[in-house]
Amino acid sequence: MAAAVTMPAIPANVAEWIAAFARLTGPARVHFCDGSEAEFDMLAARLVAEGKLIPLNPDTHPRCFLHRSHPDDVARVEHLTFVCTRERDEAGPNNQWLPPEQAHARMRELFSGCMRGRTLYVVPYVMGPPDSPYSRLGIELTDSAYVVLNLHRMTRVLPDRVYSRIAGGEPFVRGLHSVGELDPNRRFIMHYPEELAIESYGSGYGGNALLAKKCHALRIASWQARQEGWLAEHMLILRIETSEGEPYHIAAAFPSACGKTNLAMLVPPPAYRAAGWRVSTIGDDIAWLHPGADGRLWAINPEAGFFGVVPGTSRATNPNAMAMLGEDVIFTNVGLTADGQPWWEGLSEGVPAYDWQGRPWRREMGPAAHPNARFTVRASRCPSYSPLAESPAGVPIDAIVFGGRRADLVPLVMQAQDWTQGVLLGAAMASETTAAASGATGVLRRDPMAMQPFCGYHFGDYFEHWLRIGASLRSPPGVFLVNWFRRGTDGGFLWPGFGENIRVLEWIVRRVRGEVGAWDGVVGWLPEEGDLRLEGLALDGSTLSRLLEVDREGWAAELADIGRFLDGFEPRLPERLRERLRALKRALAG
Repeated sequence: MAAAVTMPAIPANVAEWIAAFARLTGPARVHFCDGSEAEFDMLAARLVAEGKLIPLNPDTHPRCFLHRSHPDDVARVEHLTFVCTRERDEAGPNNQWLPPEQAHARMRELFSGCMRGRTLYVVPYVMGPPDSPYSRLGIELTDSAYVVLNLHRMTRVLPDRVYSRIAGGEPFVRGLHSVGELDPNRRFIMHYPEELAIESYGSGYGGNALLAKKCHALRIASWQARQEGWLAEHMLILRIETSEGEPYHIAAAFPSACGKTNLAMLVPPPAYRAAGWRVSTIGDDIAWLHPGADGRLWAINPEAGFFGVVPGTSRATNPNAMAMLGEDVIFTNVGLTADGQPWWEGLSEGVPAYDWQGRPWRREMGPAAHPNARFTVRASRCPSYSPLAESPAGVPIDAIVFGGRRADLVPLVMQAQDWTQGVLLGAAMASETTAAASGATGVLRRDPMAMQPFCGYHFGDYFEHWLRIGASLRSPPGVFLVNWFRRGTDGGFLWPGFGENIRVLEWIVRRVRGEVGAWDGVVGWLPEEGDLRLEGLALDGSTLSRLLEVDREGWAAELADIGRFLDGFEPRLPERLRERLRALKRALAG
């Protein structure tokens, strides 16, 4: 029998929705979250007592915990993720589709009685600075205390603020989630953008369960953004201050596990720091971009925390991340040392005693941490965190950067000749797949604007929306393409990456300021000789030439492949993109 539900002072429509879900799922109790640290500590202690959360060494990692996922529940499951719109064409060929009635019926069957003996948690949250006109509301109903702990860090759990705004008529995203039995054959994530609703069953992992993240902040928000005239994007936001103290803001899109967090928290090399260059972090994963009254594009970070990939993170690759991972962190699927410290591949110190599944670790077993192991931590704990992340207005974007993992062809950096070509370059993005999603890794796939798994509607309409946004701006950002991952004949990376990427950011800033020229590589503008500062790098001229070369034959094949990819979005593909692609083919052939 379902628990009796005693409601706090919340709007009637919310109360009715919660009561209906409780009747369907049959929980033993209902907990209305207040977002307090006392609540966090209480839930963490409960999970520790149940053996679902492991406290780490309090001397080295105070208030840090390790969570271990089920071995079959360690990544996004895109093949089980659906967009459910009344018309199939609204979801587009980039999404798996089910009609809403069929999806709701399937989920009702799965949810029926699924919370017997469990607690139903009600988590009201704000995405974005609470006082921002660009923030949005959500409520997730879940039977996972682990999810609640993560939402405490990833969102702003503010029940009074959420309920009062809903009572005032503001819409909110309704998220329903249950871990179910963690059976991969009974796992689905359904999105209903027309209803501002999400239903997820059968997973406790990351974006499958933390519905405020990819499900709300990208799939549902991208639909809202199209309706309301803004953009919800899979982008970091960073602030770079030049040696003269002038600030610039960059939004950059990379597929998961392709270096977004490292770039967002970049520490300039000593020579740059000595000259006064500074980089601060506004967001590492998601940006909501709005045309401003001044004709520029402005961005807020809707998240309050980081849910980052931890393998490969070290003092050499991301010292800012390492500085914030010593206290008040939830680690998921990392290894463990004998004295209770987290361990993952990439650390130069420590030796794992147990792998991510809790088994005694031996080298021949392979990685101790799962390749998609994660950390969850408040953004404010990052040493490079910018208080501008809490600005209600957001920050003005001077440049948009697209990037991915490409072993060849794509240069280190190039600039689109205008907004339309920038949209084409973003639409044509391709990257080698990583462990962030289930399936094979190292496979090259098209990932427009790094939104392939996350756009909540037809990509043809999405590209058109990008073009409309650009046309509405009097001062649109410059659009750039970068590739830190080009490899030489020996298989090694040609570019050192990490902190040295500021050299590329400097060129981008100087282009935005109109200080340097560029040569026309047909597919984009590239740095003139000497304009990319390389002092102090062990990089010879032949390597730099390789990094900045435009292989015309290779690009001819690339443009042909891009054309075939874009064909999949006809008849909704904007003619302006098709025409720009034809123009590039003609110029390259000439």
